[in-house]
Amino acid sequence: MATTETPEEIAARKERERDELYSRDISGVEWLSAPDGPQDEKVEIAYLPGGGVGMRNSKDPDTVLRFTDAEWEAFVLGARDGEFDIEEPGPAA
Repeated sequence: MATTETPEEIAARKERERDELYSRDISGVEWLSAPDGPQDEKVEIAYLPGGGVGMRNSKDPDTVLRFTDAEWEAFVLGARDGEFDIEEPGPAA
């Protein structure tokens, strides 16, 4: 029989997952980036030990966003689906 979590239980579980993810030592991870583009400012990702993904800007390597596997999958699927496409602004009226 499947159990369902209350909204409060879901929020508490997500907070525990986030706390655990941010408590991990990631000092030895390998940062990956696209080979093209400016060398001084790239988006880099790392697959974290124990699961999850880290993302940072190479220009500010001390600031790392961390995503659970589920969050990363949702982000990647959204990006592939065009959710983050930015439209060029039209000429000023």
